[in-house]
Amino acid sequence: MFFKLISNTVLFKTSSFLFILLLSPYLAAQQEDNLKLMLGDVSLNKLPFVMAYEEGIYKKNGLELTPVFTRSSVEIIRRSGIDVPEEFIASQGEDTPIKISGASPTIVRLVTQAGAWDPLIIGSTHHRSRWTIVGRSDIRSAEQLKGKRIGYSGYGAVTHLEAINFAEAMGWDPQFDVSLMSDGLAVEALQNGYIDAFVADNMHGTMAMAAGYRVIVDLADYSFPTAGSSLMVDREWIKNNDDAARKFIKASIEAVALLKTNKEATFKTLRKWYRLTDPELLEFFYEGSTRMPRKPYPPVEGLRRVMEVYDSHEMQKYSLEYFYDDRYVRELDESGYIDSLYE
Repeated sequence: MFFKLISNTVLFKTSSFLFILLLSPYLAAQQEDNLKLMLGDVSLNKLPFVMAYEEGIYKKNGLELTPVFTRSSVEIIRRSGIDVPEEFIASQGEDTPIKISGASPTIVRLVTQAGAWDPLIIGSTHHRSRWTIVGRSDIRSAEQLKGKRIGYSGYGAVTHLEAINFAEAMGWDPQFDVSLMSDGLAVEALQNGYIDAFVADNMHGTMAMAAGYRVIVDLADYSFPTAGSSLMVDREWIKNNDDAARKFIKASIEAVALLKTNKEATFKTLRKWYRLTDPELLEFFYEGSTRMPRKPYPPVEGLRRVMEVYDSHEMQKYSLEYFYDDRYVRELDESGYIDSLYE
């Protein structure tokens, strides 16, 4: 009886193993069909990817994909008065194979932090500087920022890169002619007197203006090469998910076109996801969307600039071409598909 019981148990376990083995490709497909898209900071750069979800563009292209913000990025934006609904915040420690994040900080982390994520950049919605420097109302010109404290989010972030670009464009030494202050990307930092101005994305800039601060510099006037919000995928994941990556790029391009051509759809997403309701602020925020490129190629010139500014022994191990693959956007561009969305 004992041996019969053991035999049946082994048979059951073996059958279960074979069943799971046969089912595993299906389970893997289910996982890919129910992806989450990890978004970085809560900013205009992330808006198209949220709209693609809201307007069913991902589903239309055969993807079950839900965008979520990291809790840390939500906590930062809450300090400026914007609150993201809880259902769109990622769980603690949650990870995804597709992310929208700044290429600049991602590369800088790769060469400065052991074990940092090493993704492939397949697109970007931020090639050139288009943000602002906002600050105290008594500072009325770019020249008056010399000797002042200019805030940015963190070392290697796009705001940090832009602050360095601006200082050098003014002929200043970024270390000695201005004080660049990390963790200074917040209206709260201005209100507490920790900084005199900060490099502001559209969200933080909008909130700063609503609080009575002013735009001192429009960085779009300088057109600095920037490696901003980029479409990134895990290098191992994309080897077996080329088709999913292609669908994601196509859906993203459609969403950018919708954002640029349909103001009401954009406002609807801003009200729901960003809790932004003031008509004047909505208009100001929407204006920034017109600067987003129609063709989201990887930010090659921006990547080159990142490699120059943050050059190091570790950085020199990489070639520029290592970081990106432009074939997904290029295929859609050369086919005429992207242009057709604006006809």
